[in-house]
Amino acid sequence: MRKIIIAGNWKMYKTQAESLDFLKALLPKIADDHEEREVVLCTPFTDLGLMSKSLHGTRVRLGAQNIHWADEGAFTGEISGSMLTEMGVRYVIVGHSERRQYFGETDETVNQRLKAAQRHGLTPILCVGESKAQRDAGETEAVIFAQLEQDLVDIDQNNLVVAYEPIWAIGTGDTCDTTEANRVIGLIREKLTNKNVTIQYGGSVKPNNVDEIMAQPEIDGALVGGASLEAESFARLVNYV
Repeated sequence: MRKIIIAGNWKMYKTQAESLDFLKALLPKIADDHEEREVVLCTPFTDLGLMSKSLHGTRVRLGAQNIHWADEGAFTGEISGSMLTEMGVRYVIVGHSERRQYFGETDETVNQRLKAAQRHGLTPILCVGESKAQRDAGETEAVIFAQLEQDLVDIDQNNLVVAYEPIWAIGTGDTCDTTEANRVIGLIREKLTNKNVTIQYGGSVKPNNVDEIMAQPEIDGALVGGASLEAESFARLVNYV
């Protein structure tokens, strides 16, 4: 059985006080009858210690937004796997479209980060996806397949989550047609050696489309951010029908 994971990534815009307010509003809204759904919050590094304490004893798992490949001596502004595990982190996002698009993240460094995450017992959420220009040129499959081939070298697919994150649908309000998202995720699954890997959809998942998205047979969850990370909206995503 493939695990269902609903993960929130609020990037770098919540202060510690805002994070606590978010949790206080969110936790009572998460239904108790959906225990088979893993709920993950990937927070800024500055919030990890506080969130680790605040989430203790709840069903929400703590995630991080990035990891450096060096076990010790990671560069300034980066965080190591030992630091993440010390704070109780269970999941970590790797290869997010913003890092690929704006920071020149290469598939080689994505692979190194994946290896570091698994080396420290973390479950990486690997983001793959195409830009609008690549999609318009009919290159969606070629781009994603190349990312998977390079990113997953020597990676244990028994401890992995993949998020299909079409760059053109991130922060734009545009959403990939659900049947198209299901088709692409099905193609991603065909490329994996472990067919039971959880594959999330990560492009503008909102309360008004989550039921349709999660009804697709290949989609195992969502990686969401932005407006969907208000407490009421995120709870709706977790409690989808």
